Amino acid sequence: MKIVKIVICVLFGLMFLNGGLNKFFNYIPMQEIPADQLKVMTAMMTITWLMPLLATMEIIGGILVAVPKTRALGAIIIFPIMIGILLHHIIIAPEGAIMAVVLFLINIWIIADNWGKYKPMVS
Repeated sequence: MKIVKIVICVLFGLMFLNGGLNKFFNYIPMQEIPADQLKVMTAMMTITWLMPLLATMEIIGGILVAVPKTRALGAIIIFPIMIGILLHHIIIAPEGAIMAVVLFLINIWIIADNWGKYKPMVS
C-alpha cells in the first residue's frame, strides 16, 4: 500500500509540476478553445501577475507533494488551485470534470493522510 501511495503522490505532483512549467514555456500545444473558455482565459491573462503566480505555486506545490517529507505542505499549497480547477471544469468545461474530481479527491486524501501535521495550525 505504501508503494501505491508514493506512486499516486509522485504522479499527482508531476502533473502540477508539468502544468506550472507549461504556463512558463508553452510546450504543450493548445487545442481550440470554446468562446466561453476563451473569455475566462483572456480575463486571466489581462491580470499580468496572475499566471506567473499560479504557475509558480503549481511548480512548488507539485515538487513538495512528490517528496514525502514535504507532502503535507504541498497538498495545502495545491488545494486552492485545485478548487479553481474543479470549479472551472464543473461550470465552464464539463468535459474535464471527471479528471478534476479525481485530482481533487487525491488532494483531499493527501490532506487527510497528513491531518496530524496540520493540527498545530488549528489548535
